Amino acid sequence: MKLLKPAAALAFALALAAPASAQDRTGTLAKIDASGEIVIGHRESSVPFAYLDENQKPVGYSIDLCMKVVDAVSAELGKELSVKYVPVNPKTRIALMANGTIDLECGSTTNNLTRQEQVEYLPTTFITGTKLMVRKDSGISSVADLDGKAVALAQGTTNERAVKAAIEELGLDVKVLPVRDHAEGMLSLETDRVDVYATDHILLFGLIAKSKTPDAFAVVGDFLSFDPYALMVRRDDSAFELIGKKALAEVFRSGEINGIYAKWFDPLGVEQTDLLKAAFQLNALPE
Repeated sequence: MKLLKPAAALAFALALAAPASAQDRTGTLAKIDASGEIVIGHRESSVPFAYLDENQKPVGYSIDLCMKVVDAVSAELGKELSVKYVPVNPKTRIALMANGTIDLECGSTTNNLTRQEQVEYLPTTFITGTKLMVRKDSGISSVADLDGKAVALAQGTTNERAVKAAIEELGLDVKVLPVRDHAEGMLSLETDRVDVYATDHILLFGLIAKSKTPDAFAVVGDFLSFDPYALMVRRDDSAFELIGKKALAEVFRSGEINGIYAKWFDPLGVEQTDLLKAAFQLNALPE
């Protein structure tokens, strides 16, 4: 094998050491670099994770964390990025990520293995599970009390699957009203179209807090599912995923997560659980 001349060897070594150029980027990074825009999918009524404020601007805990990822992507590309917001719901969010419409999903989405066949997730940002919201005078305290009742369920959610499984296991006669999102589910309960709206317990507390009659409702029952939330990204795109992981690891490692959490959850009276604290610590990976 011929040895490279000194000048050629130096050039070869510099080429190996050089950072990837714009032409070398692929996947989501290449898409964002070319357009100068990152597209964020957001929920419209998932309080306090992602919802529209009085100015119809997306805000929330997940939005704040997503902006940390946006900053990291901007730094990686060496340019300021514009942010385009696209509303998503339980039925559309995975499809819009899989087909390339959105680059980062910032809402209240559960990370599970079935969904990982189509999309990927960044580290866990919250842990919750399915419970029931009822009127305080309903006499309903658990799934066992739903016989002959009507329950609203958002289509395409882990909650829908969990509640239907519990109903089937107990052999109950329950009318299920499919709804598009949490706002529609809450409205169906407020207008007495259903007796129950079931979704992740933290979202139920958020809906009650935003209700005009918060004292009329209660969250009841045992947890019917285990739902670790995470920001959703494209599958098979490790370069973009790593940037997101690094950004969140820094937020967890620095303790900045505590201030972001307090901003959105202290008003609801929801403290970090030991399990969530452990998740933050486990994902505060060293550089």
